[in-house]
Amino acid sequence: MDERTRADHPTFGPADEASLNRESWKVFQIMAEFVEGYERLDKIKPSVSIFGSARTPVDHPYYQLAEEIALALSDSGFSVVSGGGPGIMEAANKGAFRGKSPSIGLNIMLPREQVENEYQDISLHFRHFFSRKVMFVKYASAYVVLPGGFGTLDELAEILTLVQTQRTQKIPIILVNRQFWSGLLSWFEQTLVAEGTISAEDFKLFEVLDSPQEVVDAIFQHYEQRGFEPSAEERERLLEL
Repeated sequence: MDERTRADHPTFGPADEASLNRESWKVFQIMAEFVEGYERLDKIKPSVSIFGSARTPVDHPYYQLAEEIALALSDSGFSVVSGGGPGIMEAANKGAFRGKSPSIGLNIMLPREQVENEYQDISLHFRHFFSRKVMFVKYASAYVVLPGGFGTLDELAEILTLVQTQRTQKIPIILVNRQFWSGLLSWFEQTLVAEGTISAEDFKLFEVLDSPQEVVDAIFQHYEQRGFEPSAEERERLLEL
């Protein structure tokens, strides 16, 4: 901080300057996360990002369903990307690990819950949620969202917003397990649409399915007329993420 700025802020002391310097250096850490993510994930296309609760036990039907979906996607030629942790994330990586295509984990450093699972061909580690979220979107040909909590809802809202506002390409967004999502979808319709905060057309941004084969078929149906490579216009949008 220069002398003029110091004079304008007489209470600014050495501790404040040290804090500012530390914040400034965080920029390089953030840049490193983006650069590593871009370099390591650019070659995994096409890929599908799978989301769901970290708290789902191994013997739960949701875990088994996620594993089956990931295996079906992997054997169909899709790399599978998850958050790298336990629960549904582990099931997704485990299914992909058993399949023909790479299993990728985008691990986040958290005080609790996030323990890296062992089923990852490619593992990236992030300190910042926002840089990790960009990686989930940037290379995804589809989003598959299984039952989960706040983190799962956060990722779902993120991709819905980006597609709705045309900040990224339109990709299949698939909610798995109709019974689990029915209450939220009713609230969308009865409250959000009724209040005018979203439109009825926004229901076309996603679909709700139940079986692994339905998920695979829906993704292929979306791309059968256009192919997996983004158009020139879509590539420009992805650069702005």
